Amino acid sequence: MTQKNHLDFKSAISFSGLDIYTPIEVGDADHWIPTAQLETLLNESLRGLSLDGLALRTRSKVVKTEVCKALGYAAPASFKKTQPRFFGQQLDIYTQKSLNLQIWNEELSPTRRYAIIHIDEHDSISSVKVINGQELALLDTTGTITTKYQARLEVGISSLELVSEQDTLPIRQHVRAGLTFDRSVSPIQEPESGKLLPIDEIFSRLSPLIGLSFPDPGRTQERNRGAGLHRLICQQLGYSNYEDNGQFPDIRHQILEVKLQTSPTIDLGLVQPSSLGKLDIQQIGEFHPRHCDTRYAIFYAATDGVTVTLTHLLVVTGEDFFSRFRRFEGKVKNGKIQIPLPRDFFGI
Repeated sequence: MTQKNHLDFKSAISFSGLDIYTPIEVGDADHWIPTAQLETLLNESLRGLSLDGLALRTRSKVVKTEVCKALGYAAPASFKKTQPRFFGQQLDIYTQKSLNLQIWNEELSPTRRYAIIHIDEHDSISSVKVINGQELALLDTTGTITTKYQARLEVGISSLELVSEQDTLPIRQHVRAGLTFDRSVSPIQEPESGKLLPIDEIFSRLSPLIGLSFPDPGRTQERNRGAGLHRLICQQLGYSNYEDNGQFPDIRHQILEVKLQTSPTIDLGLVQPSSLGKLDIQQIGEFHPRHCDTRYAIFYAATDGVTVTLTHLLVVTGEDFFSRFRRFEGKVKNGKIQIPLPRDFFGI
């Protein structure tokens, strides 16, 4: 199946006559805009838009109207107070001058997308980042998110452990052993039937990484520390290029989530790996991958503050995750959610 670009989705919505409140099945091949394409559409349409001198209510309506146009929808005469505001695409929008994102009176939803729109010092839109609730929860360092799932990793005697010898049953019909990838294939593009490596081959391709080291950017630079590992993983899996857009799962083309652990506590965000809920990705044929179909590559590492050394690898499906890792839930908190966004969040 040919990968659709962002304009294909915009055209399909425009011709469909759907409004922003019409429910769309997550992953619908024609009308659910995948997060990466959603971000592209919003950046192409909104960048450079001046909001200078507009009252807050007027500014809010102008932004929402421009978002409608960007996605191919006709803007309503007035916007309903639905949650989320763009109900069909499960999309909320936030305009931000600062890196302190505040969400009032709502819990984060793992399938909801959050378009975070950066306003520069001249009151113009400079960049848009789209992220789902699951990914946003992983950025929370304040402990204000109501519920976050965690698990405990206890390494065994072996440095290499294939916990799940096979993929989940629905995924098995879409895998193919011995794949090589063309240079144009990106590790963050949508997965395709026949282009998924079996889980045991993912394990065998990643196993040689154990014992390797790379520079440690420091405990306050977790994202950069992970980037060093992601680059190595892309090479081992056979991709010509390294890409990472912060979405879940990390290696989207393989429905593969990567965890780099220097401590036993694994942060899982808003969704348990064993969940039957659908992933925020496109369908593969007639099948829509679920969280439990995700493959997890969990690396344990030692660091002396200068160098990170990979010591253990465990590979498991979401379905089998809690057969190996002990589950526990984060504390329940209420009130306003405040998430300090990383300095490089908008990539500008």
